[in-house]
Parts: sequence; structure tokens; C-alpha cells
Amino acid sequence: MFPGGGQPNMQQLLKQAQKMQEELGKAQRELAETKVSGTAGGGLVEATVTGAGELVALTIAPAAVDPEDTETLADLVLAAVRDANAAAQKLQADRMGPLTQGLGGGGIPGLPF
Repeated sequence: MFPGGGQPNMQQLLKQAQKMQEELGKAQRELAETKVSGTAGGGLVEATVTGAGELVALTIAPAAVDPEDTETLADLVLAAVRDANAAAQKLQADRMGPLTQGLGGGGIPGLPF
């Protein structure tokens, strides 16, 4: 199980765990600062979220605003936010996946990566 059949060096394991924890923290901070966008309606609505999934901006083109049809605008907003969140989840998987594979390959339970 361990190289040479000996016991694991606990000090070394603790250092590796601390390093992994620092790398995860750094990746989470980077995700919180990184922004990704999603669009709907051919660009009529654009939503911007952080890599952590926080909605930080929403842009609606004047052409998307029809006082007689607010339902379509609401659908476009939802679609743009979903598109942006999908981009954020991909970013999370790309950035966090390699770090969490060392934790058993399945990621961390309860987290979206």
C-alpha cells in the first residue's frame, strides 16, 4: 500500500494536505474574481456571473423591451443567467477538477465540481 511497505510519514501527509488546502483556497479566490458571461436572444440579454456563480451584471438591449410582452423578456433573462451559470460551472470544473481529484477522484461532496 505504501512504497517500501512502511508506514506513511505523517508529517509529510500533513504538509501535502496543507498545500492542497492552500491551492484549493487560491483557486476559490480566483473563481470568485473571474467573470463569465452568458447571452440569450442573439445577444439581446447578457448576464455576467463570477466563477463562483454570483450574478454581478445584467445587460438588456432596448430592442428586448416590449411593454406588451414582459414574459419574453423574463424568459430571455432566465436563459442568459442559465447560460452564464453553465459557463461558471465549466470554469469551476476546469479549475477545481485537477485539485479535487487527489481527494478520491469524485470531487468534494456537496460542491458542484
